[in-house]
Amino acid sequence: MYRSLLLLIALFCAAPAFAAERPNVLFIAVDDLRPELACYGKQHIHSPHIDKLAESSVLFERAFCMVPTCGASRASLMTGIRPARNRFVNYLTWAERDAPHATTMNTQFKQNGYYTASLGKIFHHPADNRQGWSEPAWRPKGVQWYQRPENQEKHAARQKLGKRKRGPAWESADVPDNAYMDGVLAEKAIEKLQQLEKQEQPFFLAVGFFKPHLPFIAPQKYWDLYDHDKIQLPENYKVPQDAPKESIHSFGELRAYADIPAKGPVSEETARNLIHGYYACVSYTDAQIGKLLAELDRLQLSDNTIVVLWGDHGWNLGDHTLWCKHSCYESSLHIPLIVRAPGIKGGERRTSLIESIDVYPSLCDLAGIPQPEHLKGQSFVGLMKDPETEWKQAAISRYKNGDTIRTDTLRYTEFTLPKGKLVSQMLYDHNTDPLENVNISAQQTGTVKDLSAQLNQLKGRSRKPGKGKQQ
Repeated sequence: MYRSLLLLIALFCAAPAFAAERPNVLFIAVDDLRPELACYGKQHIHSPHIDKLAESSVLFERAFCMVPTCGASRASLMTGIRPARNRFVNYLTWAERDAPHATTMNTQFKQNGYYTASLGKIFHHPADNRQGWSEPAWRPKGVQWYQRPENQEKHAARQKLGKRKRGPAWESADVPDNAYMDGVLAEKAIEKLQQLEKQEQPFFLAVGFFKPHLPFIAPQKYWDLYDHDKIQLPENYKVPQDAPKESIHSFGELRAYADIPAKGPVSEETARNLIHGYYACVSYTDAQIGKLLAELDRLQLSDNTIVVLWGDHGWNLGDHTLWCKHSCYESSLHIPLIVRAPGIKGGERRTSLIESIDVYPSLCDLAGIPQPEHLKGQSFVGLMKDPETEWKQAAISRYKNGDTIRTDTLRYTEFTLPKGKLVSQMLYDHNTDPLENVNISAQQTGTVKDLSAQLNQLKGRSRKPGKGKQQ
């Protein structure tokens, strides 16, 4: 009895010490960030701080979200569960409502000895999975969207017409970084790091930056990094040849803003302003991330902290005549994913296909905590260590009536009715058509059949046109 008591005491005392030895996690989410970064080959973008992070990390060149809309994408990543026609559907998704049985990532870390904190936008709703945070989720309050008085007035006037009526789609103002929300968020995150550094307990600090989400508002100095006259529309500013009508939308999210037409295309100058604004917001958020990483270094936490930076989905900057996300094209689905972990060589790049649901099991493995049984993703830790590690051959995503599969060289999408009847298809060969300008599904019927079967197998169902219930 005495020995058993001593053993229990020893185990109890050892648990905090073991927890303290575990790596911390700095989990950085960026809203609407496509891989429009210099470290992803976009040399026109000023992103020095994310580029520097990539130099000490493993950068995944071909990572894809599960759903190209904010709330649904985040719910899928944080639960590690695939979306379905009736699960993780739109930007208003609550993870705890759509997947009440799932242990979310923050909850798993909290239950395994981590102090978990959420700053900014992690779940779409701050109250979602509140039990998984060690303190209430925090977001900036009292920070106005617009800093120019004329834009504040226009926004206030339009808000009286309805909550979805907003001010201008972009703004540049000669103000400090903390005049806008992400500057305030960076200051709060630095303050939180200073608090967490004093604790014995390892931390899981999630910091979700808001830009480059609409409206494209950033201090003037970030706009000045780009020559407006040199900004061009994308070369695929056109609907793809033979693209199904289901693949093209009217970018309703953008039309909520002032000076955007209620229907039809935007003017060329408006398009250039939108692209310029997106670039400025990327650089603005990059600067805030740089401040956060500099503080991690100053506090001497970097050597024992896993850092993961990810975008919740892609974004169309006029690609295929589209703006916003909300499509099954590569431009809506391709995301940045950069992971730095103690003991793993940095400055590495991987071209393997990654699904965003792979992040959850990977962080569990890197932190040395168990993976919940419900996870549908696959840990890429082995891939981080060795690029020759055996890995999946496809990544799948979906949006509304569209399901899409990405293989090494192809993207195939099929649009179906609720009971599974096939409506239309599209197929793009990334070897010859990386911008997805020509739908070749009608010419490649054998390939389409094979990819459809693979897509539906990965989704966990077998589809026969006109039969079977969509899962």
